[in-house]
Amino acid sequence: MKKYKQAVDQALDIRRQVCGFSLVELMVVLVILGLLAGVVTVSTRMYMSKAKVSASRMEIKTICSGLETFYTLYDRFPSSDEGLDVLTVAQEGEDQAILMQKLIDPWGKPYQYNSPGREGAYDVYSLGADGREGGEGSNADIGNWNLKGR
Repeated sequence: MKKYKQAVDQALDIRRQVCGFSLVELMVVLVILGLLAGVVTVSTRMYMSKAKVSASRMEIKTICSGLETFYTLYDRFPSSDEGLDVLTVAQEGEDQAILMQKLIDPWGKPYQYNSPGREGAYDVYSLGADGREGGEGSNADIGNWNLKGR
């Protein structure tokens, strides 16, 4: 019976040694996971920035289409004082507004509008991620004057 108990104790000792992870092994795994998460976050941020710039360009094209529709209906573009809000409110004699969505850029700031514009009848633009004029990359101003196929 003594030999049996010793054999069972040895089996349990071996099992305890094989079944667990040491603290060092767990820490190494956590560090590796943290590094991978950091790499993924940095590369995802770059794609998010590019996606916001593309979304802003598409929204500016939509706003420009709305301005052209306004011109067709009223034989004029909205004044700078009226701004873009005139496109989101139903005018007298109309059932609905020209544009239904709020005119907010992907960074949460309102689109800017000037009439007359730099190179045409109007300018519609976003000040980019930094919210200030000028800048580079995602901070650059995005306007109807620099869209392809205007």
